[in-house]
Amino acid sequence: MAISSPESTDLANTVSAPAGSVELQRLPHLTDYLSNIETRPNPLQSNPYYHPSHGFYISDSDVVFRRITFDLAQTPNSGSKQPSYHRAGPRKEVVFDPTGVRAAIVTCGGLCPGMNTVIRELVIGLWQLYGVRQIFGVGAGYRGFYSRDPVELNPKLVHNLHKKGGTILETSRGGFDLGKIVDAIERHGYNQLYIIGGDGTMRGAVKIFNEIRRRKLNIGVTGIPKTVDNDIGIIDRSFGFQTAVEMAQQAIAAGHVEAESGVNGIGLVKLMGRSTGHIALHATLSSRDVDCCLIPETPFFLEGKGGLLEFLENRIKENGHAVVVVAEGAGQDLIPRTEAQKEERDESGNPVFLDVGSWLKSEFRSWWSRSHPNELFTVKYIDPTYMIRAVPANAVDNMYCTLVAHSAIHGVMAGYTGFVSGPVNGIYAYIPLVEVAETKNEVNVKDHKWAWVRSVTNQPDFIRL
Repeated sequence: MAISSPESTDLANTVSAPAGSVELQRLPHLTDYLSNIETRPNPLQSNPYYHPSHGFYISDSDVVFRRITFDLAQTPNSGSKQPSYHRAGPRKEVVFDPTGVRAAIVTCGGLCPGMNTVIRELVIGLWQLYGVRQIFGVGAGYRGFYSRDPVELNPKLVHNLHKKGGTILETSRGGFDLGKIVDAIERHGYNQLYIIGGDGTMRGAVKIFNEIRRRKLNIGVTGIPKTVDNDIGIIDRSFGFQTAVEMAQQAIAAGHVEAESGVNGIGLVKLMGRSTGHIALHATLSSRDVDCCLIPETPFFLEGKGGLLEFLENRIKENGHAVVVVAEGAGQDLIPRTEAQKEERDESGNPVFLDVGSWLKSEFRSWWSRSHPNELFTVKYIDPTYMIRAVPANAVDNMYCTLVAHSAIHGVMAGYTGFVSGPVNGIYAYIPLVEVAETKNEVNVKDHKWAWVRSVTNQPDFIRL
């Protein structure tokens, strides 16, 4: 799409479009605060494995729309602007000389399928695409910048990482000390930072980027969103999510077998999802064995008309069993807590959740013993959380990790900084880091997907009558 202004460096232009005007989200660049940046031809031009043809290089006027559906029956608001982002990919010119690049890769937060694949592809991409030979892994999350010596990485060392779960660099939560981190970055001479982590990590990356910009350092910063819960906004999904859904189906299948094989059996499966229920939702739609799906975005209650217990009683009477899937963040307001538990926080500052699965299991048993004291009853509780987090990525997620890693490399080499790479409507784009850090991706319970869950399970809407 052609931008109306001829200046390619003006990153906040608008163009005419049938649905109103288009607003290109401004993408930070090293030249915003450094005047001595020189450009040079992209090394891919002379890479023997590449033969760049027309359209190979992405221009600044190539954009990706955040929104792609419009109601043509409605008159568009002439004053409305449709957000769009720079398309990801190699640029014809770069600002880094590969021989002088010292790249640092860090993984933060919990485990997620695909973390090792991203590390591998960052190393392979930097080494083979651009000829970078100084690539370092930072161990133990953010604290590793100032508390550990870096590990030098090369293609031979990371060759088989995509076949392994976890992260070769190790990871941790917390440990964010902005001054110490940026001091260490300067001390080690890093000029490219690849930060892999969830929403808390992305917020930390924003602070690092802002401090680097304040100090006027020639360092490119990019974030690669990692959250198995798929709770980071704007991008279509985060890596590892599809693997998590696939593994969750196995847990649901096991819960279904246990429930069917018992007398008045309930299979209770707890899945990941602190603030969003995407894994529970997609696994429910995929498995079709689920009778009730409980997610953080919509409240539920146990006792009374329209409650969960009434629904389960009717389902057990009809089928002899039931399967309940619950996201870990659902029902937290219902679980009794001590004063100490109310104040408890993890190393990232998040409230510590109680085990909703164990609580539901206890409540189910108590309910049945009260209402059916002379009848057999079984509850089998399955918590596959750590198994799902630790498995290698599947084929789809492995391909995602490759594309997102290479997109990040192309962006940093071109001088972009303070950005995130990710698919937007299926096309990889560069998104301002601050925008991603501030945006949540919650399940829209008014959307068709949640309606499909309701129609598949026939579960109540949990409205008190």
